[in-house]
Amino acid sequence: MKQRIIKPRERVLETVSKLFYQQGYNATGINQIVEESGVVKSSVYQIFGSKEEIAIAYLNERHDFWFQGLNTFISSSQGIMSRLMAAFDYICFMNNKEDFQGCAFLNFLSEIPQENVAIRQVIIRHKTDLRYFFHTLLLDTGIDPNYIYILFEGAILESKLFREQWPVDTAKSIIQSIYIKQNGAKISFTAV
Repeated sequence: MKQRIIKPRERVLETVSKLFYQQGYNATGINQIVEESGVVKSSVYQIFGSKEEIAIAYLNERHDFWFQGLNTFISSSQGIMSRLMAAFDYICFMNNKEDFQGCAFLNFLSEIPQENVAIRQVIIRHKTDLRYFFHTLLLDTGIDPNYIYILFEGAILESKLFREQWPVDTAKSIIQSIYIKQNGAKISFTAV
């Protein structure tokens, strides 16, 4: 059986995907990245240029991975509200899959100085795309997508803090209340 050869760039990104997420950006040094990826330091710097550029490449890949997962997760749900509930269920899915590590982007935000504009811009792009996701999903519903975005972000943060799913369930209940207030009727929010 032929073994797949993993290129040095991919090895570094696979390595930092684990290290940044588990121990954080600041606690992960270049020497550890070199040692665990098996890519020599000169090659790491030739490919990326700096630890900051490694972080940007990682976050860009994480963005694509996360949104692909979200879209796949909600794809079988029918109707706007079922898709919305499925989006919140995706938080629970990721919490279980990644042991309540939370949002990689917010984790980075808590570690970088305010002056780090390059990483901050990647984080802003991710969060802007998430806001746009809710805006697109909730068109013509009368529900402010910014409310839902804030509930989503809060559910991620609080479920990480408590290492429990109740913040997600609470956010879903709030959304149901918003919908009832908006439309005067109760509907089923079960994700299909």
